Amino acid sequence: MPKVIKKKKLKIIPFFLFVLVIAGIIFGVDVFLDTRIQNIIIGGNEILSDQQILELASLTDYPSFYKTTDGSIEDKLLENPFVEKVSVKRSFYHVVTIHITEHQVLFKKESDGKLVLDNKEEIATDQVISYCIPRLINYVPNTKYDQFIKGMLEINADVREKISEISYVPNDYDKDRFLLYMDDGNSVYLTLTKFNMINYYNEVLPQLGGKKGILYLDSGNHFKIME
Repeated sequence: MPKVIKKKKLKIIPFFLFVLVIAGIIFGVDVFLDTRIQNIIIGGNEILSDQQILELASLTDYPSFYKTTDGSIEDKLLENPFVEKVSVKRSFYHVVTIHITEHQVLFKKESDGKLVLDNKEEIATDQVISYCIPRLINYVPNTKYDQFIKGMLEINADVREKISEISYVPNDYDKDRFLLYMDDGNSVYLTLTKFNMINYYNEVLPQLGGKKGILYLDSGNHFKIME
């Protein structure tokens, strides 16, 4: 007898359903990963504006919450010389929180217009600074420069913002002597070993009775009234 060969029927419907399910999963995952950041919270910044931070981190168009990594945000922001540290956190409802720690701007060099930061980096920039920055109006020898920066770091920020100009004015007795012009009209003499003495400036002011003059903190502590 001739052999009967049975043809296997291809189960098209189950196969089609399987493909459909896989395609649906892939589509769903892709849609999920493309979910955009809904809110960005920025804090800690004084020098850089929120808009500048968004631009630096490539977040202006609120990209994918899941495809944009914390590391990529941090790396892009740390490329800016004003940024010292960056912390990125995520929370529910696709919120990204960015906290910035900025370098302090110690002074501006009158000779070349560069800003000097607390890490000694010098930046040529048109960046608008939201607080007052002292101007170093003359040359400080290399042998004194590092100690001068160290001294500026010892000055409290609220006092440093009251300094208008700084001049290196050595004399025969003190090669570390500086003259600081304050924005209230007073002047202060300091020496490098006593730079932190100016932190008491806010406490001394009420004792001057509104008079203007020169405060000598380089040798002794006395105030000479302007005539």
